[in-house]
Amino acid sequence: METSLYSCFLLFLFLYFFSKHLLQINKNLPPSPGLSLPIIGHLHLFKKPLHRAFADLSKKYGPILYLKFGSRPVILVSSPAVAEECFTKNDIIFANRPRLLAGKHLGYNYTTLVWASYGDHWRNLRRIASLELLSSYRLQMFHNIRVEEVRSLVRRIFRQSKYGEFVTVDMKLMFFELTLNVMMRMIAGKRYYGESMEELDDERRFKEIVTETFELSGATNIGDFLPGLKWIGLNKIGKRLEALQRKRDRFMQELIEAHKRSKGDSASVKRDKTMIDVLLGLQENEPEYYTDDIIRGMMQVLLSAGSDTSAGTMEWALSLLLNNPEALVKAKAEIAKNIGQAKLIEESDLSKLPYLHGIINETLRIHPTAPLLAPHESSEECTVGGFDVPQGTMLLVNMFAIQNDANFWAEPTKFKPERFQGLEQKKEGYMLLPFGAGRRGCPGEGLAMRMVGLALGTLVQCFEWERVGEEMVDMKEGSGLTMAKAEPLLAKCRPCPTMVKLLSQS
Repeated sequence: METSLYSCFLLFLFLYFFSKHLLQINKNLPPSPGLSLPIIGHLHLFKKPLHRAFADLSKKYGPILYLKFGSRPVILVSSPAVAEECFTKNDIIFANRPRLLAGKHLGYNYTTLVWASYGDHWRNLRRIASLELLSSYRLQMFHNIRVEEVRSLVRRIFRQSKYGEFVTVDMKLMFFELTLNVMMRMIAGKRYYGESMEELDDERRFKEIVTETFELSGATNIGDFLPGLKWIGLNKIGKRLEALQRKRDRFMQELIEAHKRSKGDSASVKRDKTMIDVLLGLQENEPEYYTDDIIRGMMQVLLSAGSDTSAGTMEWALSLLLNNPEALVKAKAEIAKNIGQAKLIEESDLSKLPYLHGIINETLRIHPTAPLLAPHESSEECTVGGFDVPQGTMLLVNMFAIQNDANFWAEPTKFKPERFQGLEQKKEGYMLLPFGAGRRGCPGEGLAMRMVGLALGTLVQCFEWERVGEEMVDMKEGSGLTMAKAEPLLAKCRPCPTMVKLLSQS
């Protein structure tokens, strides 16, 4: 019996490798790193953080690699020239998203802006996001929300501190609450974090949902690559995603129903139009298309994509400034020279602060919020970098590797905002793509740059900043799809003496 089982196992291995050889013998596939094992493929090479592990593989084997994530074929790109080819010549072919479990549960069965396949539905969602919700006109309408929330953040820090004394502040928490308040006020006209210590039930529910969403969205789901695990009960993430989506649905639907009920009320007429109002207006004209599911999906995409990424960029930027105090001095001097100390920074002032803009770009270069960009998938066979890419292949572009490659950047590990001075027109081609490129590039870039610039500039203008101790700020990266700091940023600050009077009045 044992001999028979052993013979069957050997026969299985022989047939497996022989079939793989026959399938690939006539294909000019990119090189593969190491050994692709039966069933798991190259999953044995996974190490955290993935973007660094993949960067090491690319250094060893080349800028375009063919891997097998279990049953899923993948090409890994770590070259600006190859990335450009993917997002220009092959842009339509790579405009699809792979069908991952998160897209099924959190993406309304792959129908949201993030997860929908390329086609008429996705194009319509993209048009709504770009022209109705995130256009320059709409962002200007929401200008006061961003200003008010940044001012609220400054007041909270100011009230924690005593003049002349430094106070330690949890800046990860501050940035997290700031961006969530901005996004929820833009989406639904409600804020969930404030200067009051009272916490209501809906605020607690909101915080739990947001925290769990970020936790599960960044989790590696092995069932995406080894589908058999879903059937033998080893994959528990799917059930957690289902439960989370039910909670998210109930919460967002309550907001939609509240807006429907308030329509026509005097208070509703007076208040500024929110993103829900815009979407409900579209629903009135085309109710069969703009269903509540579509509206909830758009709300959740805006909330997830617009909060965690911007908060993370601010945290990395301030961490880099604390570890490079000479850059902090330059930023403060630029603000004092171009803005002065008689007023707080406005968004319209950001164009006068090129060094601050360089700080943000340098932060996005060293610590891109999506180091591997969002995954794409080929809808048909194509060639990339002279190699064949089969239909249904997942594309991962390692922007971390590209943006930290010594072949393209002088002293890439050094924080040098000056490298971006005078490069506004050049734009660095495909060497700097923190928001992606092509049809599926992030439509929220304008909002993110406004939000990060206003918040970071105001904090530099209003406070003196120091590290909590003598040691440098820990810059280790956490795991997940977005590049979060492993250790939350704690920083010491006190109001600038020249700003105390203005802060006292705000």
